[in-house]
Amino acid sequence: MSEEPRFDTVAKAAATPDLPQPYAELGMKDDEYARVREILGRRPTSAELAIYSVMWSEHCSYKSSKIHLRQFGEKAPETDVLLVGMGENAGVVDVGDGYAVTFKIESHNHPSYVEPHQGAATGVGGIVRDILTMGARPVAVMDALRFGPLDAPDTRRVLPGVVSGISFYGNCLGLPNIGGEIGFDAGYSGNPLVNALCVGVLKHGDIKLAQAPGPGNHVVLFGATTGPDGIGGASVLASASFDDESQAKRPSVQVGDPFMEKLLIECSLELFAKDLVVGIQDLGAAGVSCATTELAAGGTGGMRIDLDRVPLRDPRLTPEEILMSESQERMMAIVEPDKLDEFLAVCAKWDILASVIGEVTDVTPEEEARGGRLVMTWRGETVVDIPPRTAADEGPVYHRPIQRPADQDALLADDPAALPRPEGDEQLRDQLLRVLAAPGICDPSWVTDQYDRYVLGNTVLATPHDGGMIRITDDSDRGVALSTDGNGRYTRLDPYSGTQLAYAEAYRNVAATGARPIAVTNCLNFGSPEDPGVMWQFAESTRGLADACQALGTPVTGGNVSFYNQTGSTAINPTPVIGVLGVIEDVHKRLTSAFGSEGEVVLLLGETRPELGGSAWADVVHGHLGGRPPRVDLDAEAALARVLVDGAAAGTLASAHDLSDGGLGVALAESCLRGGVGCEVDLGEDAFTALFSESAARAVVSVRPEQEAALVDLCAEHGVPVARIGTVGGTALTLNHSGGRISIELTELRTAYESTLPAVLDGR
Repeated sequence: MSEEPRFDTVAKAAATPDLPQPYAELGMKDDEYARVREILGRRPTSAELAIYSVMWSEHCSYKSSKIHLRQFGEKAPETDVLLVGMGENAGVVDVGDGYAVTFKIESHNHPSYVEPHQGAATGVGGIVRDILTMGARPVAVMDALRFGPLDAPDTRRVLPGVVSGISFYGNCLGLPNIGGEIGFDAGYSGNPLVNALCVGVLKHGDIKLAQAPGPGNHVVLFGATTGPDGIGGASVLASASFDDESQAKRPSVQVGDPFMEKLLIECSLELFAKDLVVGIQDLGAAGVSCATTELAAGGTGGMRIDLDRVPLRDPRLTPEEILMSESQERMMAIVEPDKLDEFLAVCAKWDILASVIGEVTDVTPEEEARGGRLVMTWRGETVVDIPPRTAADEGPVYHRPIQRPADQDALLADDPAALPRPEGDEQLRDQLLRVLAAPGICDPSWVTDQYDRYVLGNTVLATPHDGGMIRITDDSDRGVALSTDGNGRYTRLDPYSGTQLAYAEAYRNVAATGARPIAVTNCLNFGSPEDPGVMWQFAESTRGLADACQALGTPVTGGNVSFYNQTGSTAINPTPVIGVLGVIEDVHKRLTSAFGSEGEVVLLLGETRPELGGSAWADVVHGHLGGRPPRVDLDAEAALARVLVDGAAAGTLASAHDLSDGGLGVALAESCLRGGVGCEVDLGEDAFTALFSESAARAVVSVRPEQEAALVDLCAEHGVPVARIGTVGGTALTLNHSGGRISIELTELRTAYESTLPAVLDGR
């Protein structure tokens, strides 16, 4: 008589229907667990419970956001640039000359709070593999970061670790970090945002998909071994809010090895080039659970896996731990039998461990109707027998309660117009310097100088300019530009228009480089979806983004939702981070945000209104958040973008800088400092509004005197207001207005702008 296995098998599950299971500890609700039992017709095994718990987690299944995210498809603009849309690892767009670009942004917020260096590092590694799985060579990264107050002890712990993790992983991979953003607010204390973006380049015919076709094809796991690090890390940790109880049971954060990832990238690209894979998936959140269920669901629906063949770093791992492990630098490929030897030879060449762990199977009509069949064995016993589509594609879909927060009207009524304004030129000067020196507006070089911006040799623009830009290949002048933007203050005041303002700023930043915006990715960072007020914010935000993308013809190609960004009952300000990608035919015609040379004419494009709701001035000078954010005018944004793109292509513009946080005052100071030259401008009668208003759809540009008339004509053609406000020259930023004159030497501007982060983070 054979001894009964000491682990949980399908046979044991069928024979012990009432055995208690720790589904609640794995983040599953009572009704979710009941549904799994209904699907299987029995209780799940421990391994099956592991699969459903991670695949149905908020992070993996989008169960609270799915009904809202559908708008991005339903309202998608008609365009011929989109080659692969939402639903795959990353979207792919046509950029001309037979080339395509894939890009995506994702969050690694909670792991980066638990262990800042590894949390941020593996966030970069994960998004790079998402791009790789589309068949592309990763060519650049960006990041959008939010922290608590700069001088808070927790920020001094988290920020340096996050920055070191991003720089370590990206620099070791040899990928330039070409831009992003950093912000500070008390609401991010204990819950920083670490959103990582990657962009890759490929030819149209090289696109790969996450699918497992062809019964008899091999399932090959290649890359690093599987260990206990990160078990349930992103999938479970990102699906619950932070409180004392959740902190006590946090799983370990994934550990990254960028040198292994570099080998994995080169190995994968050679495998793709030799046409040795028919399906590919990286192992990120949910690990083997995700890769097997999604590949099976995207193919025939059938797969058989032998978990004994998974190479382990720790032989004590149980089947459920193998399935939940989020060990990094791993990929799963579907390989035809006659190509297996060559596949394994390529892996051996790159010193990449590769193991055949299973095969694709056919399914009967009955199995197909149930959602396919995924079978896994361990030590000769069946521990998983599930329909994979029920785990990968048919998870819970929640219609969460939505309720406008009770304090929303009071917040909107608290107009910053009632705040004390500066009295006299000295106060105006002082407040401009204070805003310029504020964390989140000041020079980010303490952070960005730790990143290599120019490795690979194709970086055309990078921090501190409005957008990052790269040539797509060594032998082409064609390039792409990217910008990420988000403003939690605006979105707190009005989630619909605040999200549109974030999108409009990223769109404007890309246009300010001379590139034509064509596509969007997003990372939507919000509090708990179980809070009706948060879900109202989320619903309004997604509606706003979908409407704006439809209006300006830029499809959403994919992205990420990050919920439970809160500590206890205190949620962050809603922070949708929007990434926009644009195309430029000749990178030699790109624009920078730096004033160029003495004698250039400075012009303001767009209309300035007294709009201070959610502004940097109100926040920095008065610690105030209230009123309405700036008005959104998408037609004006499109017209401004056409002027900037056409002006760059024609050689009319010498520089361009969008107006956003801090308004015209900050933009002028930055353009002077970046060009190393001063300027003198006329602010008119209302110097305060001219300096600090954050009206959207505006840019400050410079042109050579002989090009001024051409720019004015171009603005008239597109209906963009234009006003000559001054000239470039001298060693100071000089601001004239009807009541007086302010002059600030560049040395003083530079001290204010550059000293803030080092003073705190270096203790100077």
